[in-house]
Amino acid sequence: MTRAETSRVAVVTGATGTIGAAIARRLAACGHRVTLVGRSAVALDDLAREIRTGGGEVTWIAADLVDHRQAEAAMTSVRESSGDVSILVNAAGTFGPIAPIGDTDTDEWAQTVTINAVTPFATVRAALGGMRRVGWGRIVNVSSAQTLYPPDPVVSAYATSKVALNWMTRSLARELAGTSVSACVIHPGDVTSHMWEDIAARAAQGGPAVAHLAQWADELGRTGGDNPEKAANLVQEIVEQAAVWSNGRFLMIAGGVVHHPEASWDV
Repeated sequence: MTRAETSRVAVVTGATGTIGAAIARRLAACGHRVTLVGRSAVALDDLAREIRTGGGEVTWIAADLVDHRQAEAAMTSVRESSGDVSILVNAAGTFGPIAPIGDTDTDEWAQTVTINAVTPFATVRAALGGMRRVGWGRIVNVSSAQTLYPPDPVVSAYATSKVALNWMTRSLARELAGTSVSACVIHPGDVTSHMWEDIAARAAQGGPAVAHLAQWADELGRTGGDNPEKAANLVQEIVEQAAVWSNGRFLMIAGGVVHHPEASWDV
């Protein structure tokens, strides 16, 4: 097949973050028609210009993903302008409050769950009909290895949101089993992203209860963390493999700087 014949409509949320941008660049380099979704119009336009300079086909939509309705509207806009979405990567995310539950603001906790779990549900729901019409689709939700460890009292919002994302994805994968549409989650590695900077800043002010996060952030800063291109490699592999390869799986990058427990899932 030619590049044009394998080109598909792709959406990447959180596209101007370190991980989202790497994935968006890769999908465009593979010939897919990419729509970038994120909050900052300036950052989105800068990334789009960069991708176009490299020969990629890209558009962008500014949306505040705290509001799942804006995410749904963005998906509708993509469908109306570019056609049915075949590749959806939910890379938008926030770490949220770092504190024991009794010291955590309810609105901040709920906002974390919305961005990390409710909004991906909304974009997935908006994309599914088109994937079924096209007869092909790949849904990749960016999760975290945090969900594979025992509970951490100071990261309840983030961990809860990612567990919810994982379970939603597993439920969807069961629904999609036997089709040419797949749904999976990935751990993109320990990347020195904007989220890492936020964790480092919060942990530095958090005292003994968050010392382990401060230590993790410091180690990541010294080592440089994982290259976001590894996450892009993994997404490319998911797109290029048959649906059965990724459906219902928790996938990790190859050779991460931190060895995490393996996730064993059944669709």
